[in-house]
Amino acid sequence: MKAIVCTQLGSPEALQLQDVELPPPGPREVRIRTQACGINFPDLLLVKGEYQDRPPLPFIPGGEVAGTVTDVGAEVTGFRPGDQVMAVTMLGGLAEAVNARVENVMPLPAGLSMQAAAGFTAVYGTSYHALKQRANLKAGETLLVLGAAGGVGLAAVQIGLAMGARVIAAAGSDAKLDFLKAQGAHETINYRSQDLRESVKALTGGKGVDVIYDPLGGDLFDQTPRCIAWNGRILVVGFAAGRIPQLPVNLLLLKGASAVGVYYGRFLKEEPAEAARNHHELVTLVGQGRLKPHVHQVFPLARAAEALNVVKNREVIGKVIVECAT
Repeated sequence: MKAIVCTQLGSPEALQLQDVELPPPGPREVRIRTQACGINFPDLLLVKGEYQDRPPLPFIPGGEVAGTVTDVGAEVTGFRPGDQVMAVTMLGGLAEAVNARVENVMPLPAGLSMQAAAGFTAVYGTSYHALKQRANLKAGETLLVLGAAGGVGLAAVQIGLAMGARVIAAAGSDAKLDFLKAQGAHETINYRSQDLRESVKALTGGKGVDVIYDPLGGDLFDQTPRCIAWNGRILVVGFAAGRIPQLPVNLLLLKGASAVGVYYGRFLKEEPAEAARNHHELVTLVGQGRLKPHVHQVFPLARAAEALNVVKNREVIGKVIVECAT
């Protein structure tokens, strides 16, 4: 099969399109003929060797896919060849086929195309876990989403609205803010032209926000302790801005606030039953029309490096997808 292979750590340009062998699925694995693969910021970190997990070289990037089951392991029940599915794979998605752990494979929901489904499992799973389990977001609370036009950010905006929160969406361009307003965000902040702290203060009457969803890190995270309300929760989702920030914990003390880590891959391993419940609730919200993945751009498999660079340059509204079928 054709696959995008990382043979040396570095920039996406070093990735190679190769012919590789895929072993048969293990006892509790499902083989999927990959139709589409969603691109996420952790894929870039993996290729650079900067992610929390560092797979041995060579490896195939790609953490979420949609496609058709072609084979199942001996212990697999509930799936059979011909089923249309989506899956979290963590690795291996940028290929014509992938073996996925059965607990991370879900039937394709009605109303989602293959492309949309390929950009659903990881980002919506991450954001739902963050807002439900980690933040315990309640209806009526105020949620500030940084990087709100990106994959996980847009998912957090939509999920926050579905959970009954007042959502303030922050992004780096007016075009992105216009899109987020159309998505239903109650308020928006352009953090390139507006001061984040002062804007939050003005929008909340000086109270601050109850929950901050931050996939960026860097300079914006430095401002979050001064934007949080009493008993607020700062969600540490990622570091797309490039710098892992330091937190002055005295500010948490003064606000009675918490900084909470969000690591979806570890959650899948440690709490698979809870993750499965989350997924079923997300699918219900899809069926109700309350969650709608937005596909920004689609690339063929041979141009996967370009897809990664679009994400790297933070040019994306929603998700970038790679079509893997030939």
